[in-house]
Amino acid sequence: MGHNIQPLLNKEYLKAISAQGIYIKDENGKQYLDGSSGAVTCSLGHSHPAIVELIRQQAGKLQFVYRSQFGSVEAEQLATKLFALSPQNAYRHTFFVNSGTEAIETAMKTALQHWLERNQPNKIQFISRWKSYHGITMGALSLSGHPLRRQRFETTLQKYPVLKSDLEKDSIEVHERELREVIDRMGADTIAAFVAEPIVGAAGTALTPPADYYRRIKAVCKENDILFIADEVMSGLGRTGKWFGLEHWHETADIVAVGKSLGAGYAPIAATLMTDEVLEPIKKGTGLIMSGHTYSGHPLSCATALRVLEIVEEEKLLNNVVAQGDYLKANLQALQRRFPVIHTVRGKGLMLGVEFDPAQKGHQAKLIDRCFQNGLLVYPSVGGPEGKDENGILIAPPFIITRTECDILLERLVKSLDEC
Repeated sequence: MGHNIQPLLNKEYLKAISAQGIYIKDENGKQYLDGSSGAVTCSLGHSHPAIVELIRQQAGKLQFVYRSQFGSVEAEQLATKLFALSPQNAYRHTFFVNSGTEAIETAMKTALQHWLERNQPNKIQFISRWKSYHGITMGALSLSGHPLRRQRFETTLQKYPVLKSDLEKDSIEVHERELREVIDRMGADTIAAFVAEPIVGAAGTALTPPADYYRRIKAVCKENDILFIADEVMSGLGRTGKWFGLEHWHETADIVAVGKSLGAGYAPIAATLMTDEVLEPIKKGTGLIMSGHTYSGHPLSCATALRVLEIVEEEKLLNNVVAQGDYLKANLQALQRRFPVIHTVRGKGLMLGVEFDPAQKGHQAKLIDRCFQNGLLVYPSVGGPEGKDENGILIAPPFIITRTECDILLERLVKSLDEC
């Protein structure tokens, strides 16, 4: 074992040496098709020449300033771009952090401060869905219902109420009734916000709510003076074929967390976006957001992220996400008919989930290993009625993937399925 700690302490990890386009090369010269964009992150693939050049230029200009001493043109330009991309220009204000988990923590803290400034200090509870994953820090993990990631920390996590209705099987009336029952039980005057992933990633294998879900849920929140926080860390900034996943439901949130596709793997960056209505009471009150980290608003990361978003626009990659996503999904559904072990295929754009029969214990791990051996990277996810079955994978290649590369991805997946 070397000095660098990686998740599985007794595993000998191969070292990645280089990466180009949608491929990563290991120390032995073998290439892997990045079928999951790493952790659903590398939206532009690897070593995009325009990003490499931007980083080179920015590194020679301005790398770091501390957020309480200076602002930067780079951070302001990126915040302005996110405002321009937001539906109905709803998300006017942005707070930059380093990871999606930190963006959720900042969203929680902002919601709490919002209610403090409005003289409602008892609004400290959060409602989330059991099938959800919001991050690995203790606050974000307390919101999450990912049993495999919670189990070592259960005794120290906050006990927030969760919704357990099935997003695929239960009616919208059931979902609305469950939320109202939780609010009635807790008291609306104790609840700061409802938090949800528009499309559930790691904790739901691209689980997708029904068409009217967010309109009805948001209306209940508004009726009870509860903020709506959208966790768009995985689904946001183009991954589903729209800039924000909630746009598929023609809705907006009060606070939004974005990450992953913001820096596209080229720089560590995430952000918490919010409306005027959320920030204004804080601005008029204490005038202070009590959150942030040493590297918040890092100029190099902000400049990189702005160039990422510009390239997605310039190369019309949202169109490609839709086109290749539809193609992959249709082919995955065809594989479902060929391989009985495939239980469900779901998702939008290039955020696709393949869930296997939960009775086939160990199938997920074996398939992921076979995919790796066959030069295909996929991302593990959980499913099943309680969200604890290790029986899913996410297919989420970079936005730049071509039809030919989709076919290679599918060929390697079929080969791996045949070998399981």
